[in-house]
Amino acid sequence: MESYRTIETRGEGSYEEKKSRFLGVAIPTKTEEEVQAALQEEKKKYYDAKHHCYACILGEKGELRRFSDDGEPQGTAGKPILTVLEGQNLRNVCIIVTRYFGGTLLGTGGLTRAYGEAAKRAVEAAGPLVMQPGKILRITMDYSLLDRVNWYLKKQEIKTLTTAYTEKAREEILVREDQLPALTSFLSQTGSGSIQADIIKKGFFGFGET
Repeated sequence: MESYRTIETRGEGSYEEKKSRFLGVAIPTKTEEEVQAALQEEKKKYYDAKHHCYACILGEKGELRRFSDDGEPQGTAGKPILTVLEGQNLRNVCIIVTRYFGGTLLGTGGLTRAYGEAAKRAVEAAGPLVMQPGKILRITMDYSLLDRVNWYLKKQEIKTLTTAYTEKAREEILVREDQLPALTSFLSQTGSGSIQADIIKKGFFGFGET
C-alpha cells in the first residue's frame, strides 16, 4: 500500500488578476455527497458569484475524480484545479474556486493560471497531511517492562494513543507498516514472549507531513 497525501482541515486561499477575484477553498471530503454538500455551501455563501468551479479526487487510491468548469471556457477552471490535486498526490480532497468577474477578459491562459493559483493557495493554507499504511496495536505487559517499552516507543517516534493500568499495563499505539518488524522483534526480546500485541485496526493513518 502506497502512502498518499490529504488535508486534515479546511483551507482558504485567494488570487486576483485584472480585478477578477478567485476565492479558493480546500475541503477534506470522502464521498460525492460530501463534495456536493460543500459545493452547495459555497454557492450559498457566494450567491452573487457566477462561477463556482471545482475538482475532487476521492478514495485512498484516487479511484474517483470529478471536475467542473461551471460555465467557464472548457478546460480553463476544473482541469487546472484537478491538476493541483494530482500534482500534490492528494486524495479525499475537494477544491472549490469561486470567481467574481472584474470586467476584463483574462483569456484561456489567464483563467487557467488564476484557477490553479487559487487552488494551490487553498491547499497550502489547509496544510497537507501524509497518510501512510499502518496499524493500531494494543500491547499488554507486566509493569516491570513498561519503562523499557515506553523508552523504545519514544525513541522510534511511535505514538501512544491510550494507556490503561489494570492487572497489567495496556497501551494502544499507532505504528507505521515499516516500523512493525523492528517493533515486533523488540517486544519479543524484551518480554521473552510475555508481551501480547493485538491488532485493533489497520489502514491508512496520518503521520504528519514529509
